[in-house]
Amino acid sequence: MKRNWESVVLKALGGKDFRLTVLANEPINARYQRLRLNDGGLLAACGVHPTMWVRLWFDRDGKAHQRAFTLVDPDAVAGEFSLEFALHDGTAARWAQAASPGDTVEATVQGSAFSVPAPLPTRWFGIGDAASAPALNSLFDTLPEQPATIWLEYAHEEEREFPLRARAAHEVVWLPRRDGGAHLVSTVCSSLSTEPEAFYWVAAEAASTRAITKHLRRTLGVDKTQVNALAYWRTA
Repeated sequence: MKRNWESVVLKALGGKDFRLTVLANEPINARYQRLRLNDGGLLAACGVHPTMWVRLWFDRDGKAHQRAFTLVDPDAVAGEFSLEFALHDGTAARWAQAASPGDTVEATVQGSAFSVPAPLPTRWFGIGDAASAPALNSLFDTLPEQPATIWLEYAHEEEREFPLRARAAHEVVWLPRRDGGAHLVSTVCSSLSTEPEAFYWVAAEAASTRAITKHLRRTLGVDKTQVNALAYWRTA
């Protein structure tokens, strides 16, 4: 596939390219599809961390088009992982629905970084939506016994059917997307509190992520080492 300027920039920043091969393709529910892939040496070269994500490259009207996806259940020994796709009218979703074992897709690893807080937080807070649900699942697996409150924004009722891996110590609050995300921001900001040994993970739409992170840092005075924030998508 012919790459674009984004690929050149990622390569200059140390991005590593791999070719993934589809091993299996199955629906999760009416709105999500899960693909199992051979990693083409990716995990051995890059290692594994919670919330790890890769950029996949697709052809859209003859031009390179990239989207980021969180690794699900990576197995470094077998050299495999899964990716979960939200089904909507988009290039990546159409590819995922049609993909068959043996199909390949190019991937770049650059920009994904996360370290489990040390020492482990006494409590953690998560803010996300359907796009970041797979990453939240990796945190549920990594911090299964640490008490947590998670706010998840949803645009469609079916998104609430996404299989979450929350444990007994994790409270999940679903919030409908309203007023361009303002409902999520106001609810979360009015509920968050400052806790010296807490951890805050924010991964929602770009404007919402910025607003919540600003509230944490400037209004509540949370230290930057306690906050991990990344915009998972942005409105057009």
